[in-house]
Amino acid sequence: MSNSFILLAAGKGKRFKSKNPKQFVNYINKPLFMHSVDKALKSKLFKSIIIVSNVPIKNIKDKSIKVIKGGAERHQSSQKALNFLKNKKIKNVFIHDAARPNFSIKLLKKLSAYLKNNKAVVPFVKTDNSTKYKDGNILQNLDRNKLIFTQTPQCFDYKTIYKISRLNKNLVTDEASLCLNYKKKVKFIKGEENNFKITTKSDLKKLNIKSFYGIGFDIHRLIKNKKLYLAGLKIPFHSGLQGHSDGDVVLHAIIDGLLGAMRKMDIGTLYPSNKRRYKNIRSPNMLSPILKKLYEEGYFINNIDINLICEKPKVSKYRKKIITSLSNLLSINKDQINLKGKTVEKLGLIGREKAIACEAIVSLKYYA
Repeated sequence: MSNSFILLAAGKGKRFKSKNPKQFVNYINKPLFMHSVDKALKSKLFKSIIIVSNVPIKNIKDKSIKVIKGGAERHQSSQKALNFLKNKKIKNVFIHDAARPNFSIKLLKKLSAYLKNNKAVVPFVKTDNSTKYKDGNILQNLDRNKLIFTQTPQCFDYKTIYKISRLNKNLVTDEASLCLNYKKKVKFIKGEENNFKITTKSDLKKLNIKSFYGIGFDIHRLIKNKKLYLAGLKIPFHSGLQGHSDGDVVLHAIIDGLLGAMRKMDIGTLYPSNKRRYKNIRSPNMLSPILKKLYEEGYFINNIDINLICEKPKVSKYRKKIITSLSNLLSINKDQINLKGKTVEKLGLIGREKAIACEAIVSLKYYA
């Protein structure tokens, strides 16, 4: 894997008319630029991710991500990123505008496949609008069938794009234009309608986003001489939860909630208790492939509401740690998770401290 993903996030976005640059405004539960970063990470295609920004970016934990200062114009920021990658043994670069957060991982993989036999691959869309060209006071009709509108990410053989970028001194609006200016062959492939550029605030509402909900429930008996795991955490307690896996009722309820919202049956179908390979499996390992599928299919988590039902241990004592663990496991913000501790007034198995139960309601947003 010798690819690098360059994210251009140094623009001022004057037409957006905001105090903060548009690439840092909150969009679908996180900063707009982070949608591109997260997809690049989840694609597993890149050795490094370079964010080019004129605003300091903090709390970047992944070591493959580097933040560098951008230039006054887009092509200058692109040049700086390409210069930064010199001597880093990069074969291909994907250059993307942070103002396009809605591309899919599928598109990244499609571009990567075409790059095997081409040195420049660029996605495009066509238009259904009748198109005119104004030359002075004269308007001319253009054949829309001959028009293409380029998008990003655009991907290139690193040595080729680095060489012509160093030669260029003129303003160019994208690297496809740069290649064409220097007579380099470009492979144009079909892009995605949802991969539009966010230019004004009204563009934030363009995407047709649907909501889906799922409910999950799980209960396990408490038994001696077993570790207690809740939300992926080992909790100090005299007993653990009996089960074919580690018995983590919190993650099991969340998994069933996610599967329900995605209409993907249930946890028992995916991890049957009669299969030896799942014996004592840790619940974070059960969650991981479900999250991968979730993001690949265009879902993202909006929020999760959890009832952890037990007499002991006291939920209030571990609430912050549990929420932090879930935030890390699910890659969502802590304020998207709500955890409530419930007792059953000493009734039944739970009331006698012989079992713990959990229920979770999950809200997913979906865009294709």
